[in-house]
Amino acid sequence: MAALALTACTTSVPDSAAGVVDPGQGVGFNNYDTYRAEREAQLNGTTGQSGVITPPAAVQSGTLDPQDAAAARQAAALNSGQAPIDASPSNPAPQIVENSAGISGENDFNAVSAQRDIAADAALIQQNRAQYQVIQPTDLPTRPGTNRPNIVEYALRTTNPVGTTLYKRSSLRAETRYQNSCGSFASPDLAQEEFLALGGPEKDRKGMDPDGDGYACGWNPAPFRAAKG
Repeated sequence: MAALALTACTTSVPDSAAGVVDPGQGVGFNNYDTYRAEREAQLNGTTGQSGVITPPAAVQSGTLDPQDAAAARQAAALNSGQAPIDASPSNPAPQIVENSAGISGENDFNAVSAQRDIAADAALIQQNRAQYQVIQPTDLPTRPGTNRPNIVEYALRTTNPVGTTLYKRSSLRAETRYQNSCGSFASPDLAQEEFLALGGPEKDRKGMDPDGDGYACGWNPAPFRAAKG
């Protein structure tokens, strides 16, 4: 009973020996020539087993609407960033611009060589040298409206470094006098002016120069000398 049931469920196999093909079972190996002939007939538009295939329509030429052509050119120009050019034999060929970014004349060898040469540059250098002037230093001018000593002139006139004793000083209450006197000035420059105005560097009336080097309250002539050098 099971064998009979399986036999009833199986499909029939095409009879290749007789050349008969069941349309619902596909194409067998022995009827390939028949299938190829049918397919070629369909592609050629002739009658086949599946009917007639309509051949493709022939390509026809036509004239594009002027408005559509203008719109197409405008769209192409917008996409390329250039002005539209009509494709007409009467139009001149577009000009090819090289180095559109451009470079300055100073970086263009041809432009510079056309304007001047080595001899002209040499003459310009000689002209600049002839106009060059060396300004010699002169004495410092006297400050108008004051009779205060000029500490810059004093710095350039002296040569001893800070801490080199040149003058005798009293050691009585030296540190106390130094602190009290120098603490009353806003800067060492003002203290040096007062020191010179009161008879310094030979005399030290307020104890502003306890080491006797001629410089009061830590004043240093070195910056003024360096500026002149």
